[in-house]
Amino acid sequence: MPNQTLPIWPAIPEGLPNLTLVDPQPDANRPAVVICPGGGYRDHADHEAEPVARKLIDAGFAAAVLRYRVSPSRHPDPLNDLQRAIRMMRHNARTWGVDPARVAALGFSAGGHLCSSAAVFGDQMSADHDDLRQQHSGRPDAVILGYPVIDMHSSIRHNGSAANLLGPDPDEATLQKMSTQLRVSPETCPAFLWHTVDDASVPVDNSIQFANACIEHKVPVELHLYPEGPHGLGLATGAGGRPPIPEAQNWIDLAIAFLRRWLCSTS
Repeated sequence: MPNQTLPIWPAIPEGLPNLTLVDPQPDANRPAVVICPGGGYRDHADHEAEPVARKLIDAGFAAAVLRYRVSPSRHPDPLNDLQRAIRMMRHNARTWGVDPARVAALGFSAGGHLCSSAAVFGDQMSADHDDLRQQHSGRPDAVILGYPVIDMHSSIRHNGSAANLLGPDPDEATLQKMSTQLRVSPETCPAFLWHTVDDASVPVDNSIQFANACIEHKVPVELHLYPEGPHGLGLATGAGGRPPIPEAQNWIDLAIAFLRRWLCSTS
């Protein structure tokens, strides 16, 4: 079937946010992945969206791309959008060919921060006007985080993402609250992270700190570090104005294996 783009909120029928079901197969019962492209909470990187969805579909997953609200919208709007998208996947599971008990989120850069927020906060901060929040959880069953923004309060933070999400002058309490490595708990879902060591935009310590927090709280976690490559690689095949990094291209296969394990997929 052709791609189908749907509004997230009935009150916002056009523009952002929206959810694109990529090549939906209504007669299936597949584990699903909601993809959140990066863009510094300012825009969305297309090379981190549908091309990634195609890889997941080829591996037997259902995939949807969430283009969440970005600046000038502020927190918690993007988190509410992702929570709503996950609930929509579960609510429409039968007609969209999705197993409602196996819904993951995959995000890059700022989209990785968004997915990590859904992982650690679960149904906290859900929008009061979300009519699905009493029926379905907005917490993903697993997350894939590619070179994610994690920290918001120390020297390793990505200043642009922090400002676009939280405004120009957030207080320290808010910065710490949205530093998701500080919010990991035993209830956090399994997490897969990958990052390049020489990422000059979002330091690799973001991923390392989140992984360490998962280890501390006995949350299943997998971390893959690659020695070279700039920020924003996507599939690392040379899209998005980045050079191809052949040694990093296996991250998607490793992530698929992780999802198959923790979503108990039979695909």
